[in-house]
Amino acid sequence: MADTTNRMLTMAEAVREAMTIAMNEREDVFLMGEDVGIYGGAFGVSSEMQNKFGADRIIDTPISELGIVGAAVGAALAGMRPIVEIQFSDFTAQAMDQIANQAAKIHFMLGGALHVPLVLRTPQGSGTGAAAQHSQVLETWFANIPGLKVVVPSNPADAKGLLLSAIDDPNPVIFLEHKLLYKIPGRDAVPEGVERIPLGVSKVLRHGSDLTIVATGIMVNKSYEVAEKLSAEGINITLIDPRTISPLDMDPIHESVQQTGRLLVVQEGPSHGGFINEVIARVSESASFGSLIAPIKRLAGMNIPIPYAPQLERAAVPQIEDIEVAAREIVKNWR
Repeated sequence: MADTTNRMLTMAEAVREAMTIAMNEREDVFLMGEDVGIYGGAFGVSSEMQNKFGADRIIDTPISELGIVGAAVGAALAGMRPIVEIQFSDFTAQAMDQIANQAAKIHFMLGGALHVPLVLRTPQGSGTGAAAQHSQVLETWFANIPGLKVVVPSNPADAKGLLLSAIDDPNPVIFLEHKLLYKIPGRDAVPEGVERIPLGVSKVLRHGSDLTIVATGIMVNKSYEVAEKLSAEGINITLIDPRTISPLDMDPIHESVQQTGRLLVVQEGPSHGGFINEVIARVSESASFGSLIAPIKRLAGMNIPIPYAPQLERAAVPQIEDIEVAAREIVKNWR
């Protein structure tokens, strides 16, 4: 059994550890991206990895997202297992043809004859003052493309286990890491060794009888703080982290809604067309809908580009106090 004693890693450390394990396990795994080598990546995730594995496996690339992903797709088709780091998720727009029209579709279009075992890692999210072109949450983009698996870890332990499974996967996985979580240790210890977490399995972080909250990415952490605070007041919350938003495991969500009768969904990205709307739709189409005793409530970012000014940036996405107000409202107004 994996040793979990007191290993409180940050997400950057956990992701680095997962890549290191995968590269030690198999020679066909390599990392490529802008500044991932000597510099160690824009957020230091691949720090010192080039010293360990060499410049032929930790590859600094030109500034060309289209070229980077295109080369990775070709390498994957040739039998390699590339990990691509795109410095900011916003820059994936430069490579969307390779992501959406090539990597995601080749296995299907060729009748399963070829696979594209490619992992694309990229940081997303606001909170660093990086403004409109470096702060977006694009998880819904990728979840809307058949052929892609989409992973959104909220803590270091999950990031490590999910990334190991993503690297094992025979077809493309988009791995979205919130930049504010890179330097923060998780609540739980990170297991040593090679323990995988299967893709497509939601995680129930805490159980309660009054309200179900489903959140993604950093909103899981904000929602957890709210749940802990409100539990002292007798409001007991079940918190569910889908972890993989495509494919989406709805079973724990349906089960919890049937028990609590109330649902709050939270994401950082804009509400219009957002991933949380899919959660709401699936609940509405299921038997769990009949268990609701209150209207479903959603919290999401405003439908605006992320502002540069700190106070405006903060106002543009849900904060802890917003989640607390929404949770109190849905429970106390619908007793």
